[in-house]
Amino acid sequence: MKKLLFHPQMIIIVFLINLIGTIYGYYWYIDQLKDTPLIFAAFVPDSPTASLFFTIFLFYYLKGKSVPVIEALAFVSLLKYGIWAVVMNVLTLTVNGTLSWEGYMLMASHGAMALQALLYAPLYKIKLQHLAIAGVFLLHNEIIDYVYGMMPVYGSLAAYTNHIGYFTFWLSVFCIITVYYVSIYKKDNLHHYR
Repeated sequence: MKKLLFHPQMIIIVFLINLIGTIYGYYWYIDQLKDTPLIFAAFVPDSPTASLFFTIFLFYYLKGKSVPVIEALAFVSLLKYGIWAVVMNVLTLTVNGTLSWEGYMLMASHGAMALQALLYAPLYKIKLQHLAIAGVFLLHNEIIDYVYGMMPVYGSLAAYTNHIGYFTFWLSVFCIITVYYVSIYKKDNLHHYR
């Protein structure tokens, strides 16, 4: 499995899929960005920015280089926004009793985002300082979203915004801990016992 996943041709395919997905993701946010104050614009398109970090990681990996801060940002944000979008669409289905085909597409694509973050974890060279930067970025984004009201628009879930904000904060904490465990703790212990 790893041989296939980490093969240069497979990485080029994953790179191209993420590049196209990132471009489409930013396009998807155009309407919301039109109504967003410029100071907050960089923090609104969460998922495309997560896939952009991953695309940059893949680009450098293909060139034989490592940028651990980008790797940490990619890992935590792909995991977080991948899980978040799946949960929000399941919640939308629960509240409305139905979900559009776009909702199912979002669930599949975002579930794949979270999965690829984990699958490519062995390639990351993340240290604690890189994760700290990524963690601050992620939690800062929560403040922008739920204190300044820049969160993604899910019309039928508007009544649950406070609950979603609370869930999102703890999801970020969970993702930071997960990345620490997978990329730092496990690797440190593996080297220790060799």
